[in-house]
Amino acid sequence: MPKLSIRDIDLANKHVFIRVDFNVPLSEDGSTITDDTRIVATLPTIEYALRHRAKVILASHLGRPKGKPNPKYSLRPVVDRLRELLDKKEDDYSINVAFSPDCVGEIAGELSRQLESGQVLLLENLRYHAEEEANDPAFSKALASLAEVYVNDAFGAAHRAHASTEGITHYLKPAVAGLLMEKEITYLGKALESPERPFVAIIGGAKVSDKISVLENLLSKVDTLVIVGGMAYTFQRALGVQVGKSLLEEDKIGTALEAIEKAKTKGVQLLLPVDNILADKFAPDAKTQAWESSRDFPADWQGLDIGPKTIAQISEVLSTARTIVWNGPAGVFEFPRFALGTNAIAKAVAANSAAISIIGGGDSVSAIKKAGYADKVTHISTGGGASLEFLEGKKLPGVEALTNK
Repeated sequence: MPKLSIRDIDLANKHVFIRVDFNVPLSEDGSTITDDTRIVATLPTIEYALRHRAKVILASHLGRPKGKPNPKYSLRPVVDRLRELLDKKEDDYSINVAFSPDCVGEIAGELSRQLESGQVLLLENLRYHAEEEANDPAFSKALASLAEVYVNDAFGAAHRAHASTEGITHYLKPAVAGLLMEKEITYLGKALESPERPFVAIIGGAKVSDKISVLENLLSKVDTLVIVGGMAYTFQRALGVQVGKSLLEEDKIGTALEAIEKAKTKGVQLLLPVDNILADKFAPDAKTQAWESSRDFPADWQGLDIGPKTIAQISEVLSTARTIVWNGPAGVFEFPRFALGTNAIAKAVAANSAAISIIGGGDSVSAIKKAGYADKVTHISTGGGASLEFLEGKKLPGVEALTNK
């Protein structure tokens, strides 16, 4: 962990601006939170600050209000949920969560000045101001004026150079990582820089184009690279197999061939599906058949999941791994009949208690949670796009902006 963390600084009686990721799903009318995972994930940082007598100011974006106030994207429903979650904790401080109807301006300034140690103020949606995404210096400075210390705990937004993730750090020092951010940097960083071996990465999802940079970076890091999901059919086509109506990126066949060659050159074991579950249509009630990957698919059929032999092969490789990174599903996860491969990977990852296992990407995380294995893996990444860019080897603006140790 090369950056200063919230643990490294004195917070007592200071106004502490914590950038959190409260971009939570809401009900249709915007009144109820339907999944509070992101709020729960940052509670350790908030509680740490409160225990150390900080005056806590929380800031987040929610949805895409396009730079102007929109009640549909208000963070107001988060206040009640935050109060409930904090009140469940038995501790020696009383929780008062106030809400500011704006994130800058006179009201926000006055409310932050009134804060006492051990109290919390949640600011309204940062993206009600177009200046947030534009990383506007004046807006960054206005946010910075509310506090004396900056903490970034929003790994999910760390790949964006916005006012609240990068701009503010020019006006507010020290800029440190929250506990969630620290965890993300530590686990993902260790996996890429000094992994325990064997290091196995499973990359799935629909398109090769979405994951090209990840594949290229991982091929110089891993011992085994497993490719599943829709992207695997482009690789199978590159090996000369007709894939019927399966998802195929014709313009990425050359890229797939290059990856196959690079794996050979690097001595990396590249595992592609050896069998697939084919369907006669893209539907939950489709007719299915198992099909060997070495044979041309029937012209009107399409692959929607990995087959039993592939599941066995992946499970065996995962059983001896010491570092596992998994990003992306193995099939059309939203249809239960084509979620078997994804669920089997989740089970195999969870079964290996000796490995450091890192799960990223919405569907992989959903699979682990749905199967009841969330507590059996080392780390579930909260940042979809951010964790992907980290795996690509890119510098994340929100991480780079933090103060070095």
